[in-house]
Amino acid sequence: MKVTLHQVAKHFGREVVFHGVDITLASGSRTALLGPNGSGKSTLLQVIGGAIIPTAGHIEHHVGERPVLQEEVYKHVAIAAPYLGLYEELSLTQAIDFHARFKPFVAGIGVKDVARIAYLDHALEKPIMHFSSGMKQRLKLALAILSDTPLLLLDEPASNLDAEAIEWYRTLLRDHVGQRTLVVASNRQLQEHDACTAAIEIGDYKPPAR
Repeated sequence: MKVTLHQVAKHFGREVVFHGVDITLASGSRTALLGPNGSGKSTLLQVIGGAIIPTAGHIEHHVGERPVLQEEVYKHVAIAAPYLGLYEELSLTQAIDFHARFKPFVAGIGVKDVARIAYLDHALEKPIMHFSSGMKQRLKLALAILSDTPLLLLDEPASNLDAEAIEWYRTLLRDHVGQRTLVVASNRQLQEHDACTAAIEIGDYKPPAR
């Protein structure tokens, strides 16, 4: 998926989160979105994914040569983020199956494969509410990375992961990112975004300090 932002800005009241964002994410590109906590990375990531409407400017999504309507963008996006919850009353099997109804997985991957790849196959009937924070994060990452979508958005993917799980994430991403457009938001933890070949500094689009 190709994503083009034309002079995009986002305001919350008088707060200018970012402005003048004028970038193109080429189809198949791998881009890190860098900045400290609270700098607006998550907001920009959600604008890129079509979940938040910009205050100014506009954004275009194309799959091949075909433009994607704003209301259809969500079908083409998979995202993992700390602020996105899981349906915690569901069992692992139910949660993976529910996800697959809206975002099918890549060819050859089924419910039990997702659980196995995330090292959660021992917990197929366990409610998500009883998972540890690390188990939940592995599940979020596996659901997003294994989804068959042309745009993959990862927000601070190393959150709640220990050193071994971070290596698992890096391998999973490397093995399954394919030709998708990838954007990883990070507060400059190299292990989160070392699969990326380009970077955007959110600070470049902040208003000057007064």
